Amino acid sequence: MPSSPSQSSRPQIRILSDRVANQIAAGEVIERPVAVVKELVENSLDSGASRIEVEFKNGGKSYIRVEDNGCGMSPDSAMLALERHATSKIREAADLLQVGTFGFRGEALPSIASVSKFTLRTRSDDLEHGIELRLSGGRLLDRRECGMPVGTCIEVAHLFNSVPARRKFLKTEQTEAAHITYLTRLCAVAHPEVGFRVLDNGRELFKSPACKDLRERVGEIWGFSLANDLIEVDHTDPSTGLQLKGLIARPGIGRATRRDMVTMVNHRPVESRTLGYGILDAYHGYLTKGRYPPTFLFLEMPTDAVDVNVHPAKREVRFRDEGMVRRFLIEALTQTLEKFQSSRRVPESSVKTSSTLPHGKAEVARPAVSPRPQLHVPSHSPGATQPAEDSGKPGAVQLPRPASKSEASPSRAEPPAGPETPPTPVAASADGVSTVDWRLIGRWGRRYALFESPRGLFVLHLRHAHERVRYEAMLSAEEDGEVVTQRLLVPIPIEFEPVTDSLFKENRKIVQRGGFAVEPFGRHFYRIEAIPGWLEPGAAEQLLRDFVDQLRDRAGSGAKGADASFQRFAQLAASHAVRRDDRLTDEAVRRLLADLWRCQNPHTNPLGKATFEEITESALAKRFQGG
Repeated sequence: MPSSPSQSSRPQIRILSDRVANQIAAGEVIERPVAVVKELVENSLDSGASRIEVEFKNGGKSYIRVEDNGCGMSPDSAMLALERHATSKIREAADLLQVGTFGFRGEALPSIASVSKFTLRTRSDDLEHGIELRLSGGRLLDRRECGMPVGTCIEVAHLFNSVPARRKFLKTEQTEAAHITYLTRLCAVAHPEVGFRVLDNGRELFKSPACKDLRERVGEIWGFSLANDLIEVDHTDPSTGLQLKGLIARPGIGRATRRDMVTMVNHRPVESRTLGYGILDAYHGYLTKGRYPPTFLFLEMPTDAVDVNVHPAKREVRFRDEGMVRRFLIEALTQTLEKFQSSRRVPESSVKTSSTLPHGKAEVARPAVSPRPQLHVPSHSPGATQPAEDSGKPGAVQLPRPASKSEASPSRAEPPAGPETPPTPVAASADGVSTVDWRLIGRWGRRYALFESPRGLFVLHLRHAHERVRYEAMLSAEEDGEVVTQRLLVPIPIEFEPVTDSLFKENRKIVQRGGFAVEPFGRHFYRIEAIPGWLEPGAAEQLLRDFVDQLRDRAGSGAKGADASFQRFAQLAASHAVRRDDRLTDEAVRRLLADLWRCQNPHTNPLGKATFEEITESALAKRFQGG
């Protein structure tokens, strides 16, 4: 029987020091540099600031500065603000049910100061001078008077230096910088009346003075090309006290990711599954599946109907009646979209159209293209299409032999192989062309084509097959230096937001290798002067925007290899090259199967999804119990 621990070996209960307690609290509130920026910007907004400047270096790890022209603090208030649970925004626990401010817990400043070198300078309008407080690791080092304008300036240096375990879990500088940039954009669009300026290592990311309305602020940060594609929402339900205002994308305008679906609740940027799924439900039928509408929505509601205190970093909210909020949101967006659609059905003779472009830019006509040359692909490369010869059977197609594994280029990154079962065996003649005839039975819906093969039923997924063919054709043409482009008679203008503009500049050579010619044409503006020979001109702008969205998502997630590769661009481009399945003729379907069989990996599309499925005659017999 084990002996009980002696009195001296038992752990003693002690009260933690304020320094350790603050560092533990910092772990809950301050998980990464962007959390510091969020807390400080929220305090600036609560102070009534009309101008906020954010500066950071090395992704916020080495330096963060947030300066505002708000009401400032007196010396005594500044000292008290560095104590835990000190706040001017709530008095009782019941106040948490009706929070009308952004920062309210009273934990941010002491938590930040406990894990960094912290400098606070502030001055209220009733004093002639301000006060400067310097702390390190939560300990006050210096207090002195200083000259400064009314407002507050907080500097945070060497974040988490006193907590190495937390610092080593931070992501790369580019990832942390992307999070800070995205947050400041959200705060800026949530408060158009406040001027924002953001600097990264001394480089100005964006600067937007106070704007008269939301559309102007969206144009300043996201670009006026997007701002002009948005329609206004203004819907109120007096019975519930809910009001929805903002801007949403026109039908057909979508993005490859959700990052531009911005929602605010009582001017607080939030993440909410209720709001996100409500937006997607409202756009059902107005957007292609897999696309996400850019939205900038302000939901105003009684403060007691929403709980903003459910997340340590206040990123999420909880609604008292989620069903009511969801129904209201869907109703408001649906009515707005239907009204917009009905206005477009007015006869053209009764509509006066005008075009307004930012900065007095002239209207650009719909791009015209020169006669499209045929994409030349070498006969040995994947995707080369050859006329199918008559085989004596109606609807027969002759299949070329799949490329051998020895012919595959080892430098090309491929997704995991698809089905282990090899495709239907075919007898190859001396010239490498199959002598077995596969009869096209017909189309099944818009996605599939059915073939009769010697072993049974062969089901071809048209879109996935087309993506595989286009992907390998692009890789082969780029590798052989035979990429064919088509010049545009009228270049297509494209504008990127300031943040993504730098990503595009860094990876512009990638799209040039794919057949694009994109030239700078002003600040954040470019002109698409040439496109790949296989691409429709109307799809060029969307392909480039999706490529930039992909870069931004990888940078924000901290994925390795956040910089683009040509293979990744080719995967994205292949999905844009697919024609609508219902436009394919029977002859085009037969050629598509022949092209697929020339690919090095015909089993899957570039993302690893199956291109075909084969149902053997024996499997069918077993299914019907040998009947």
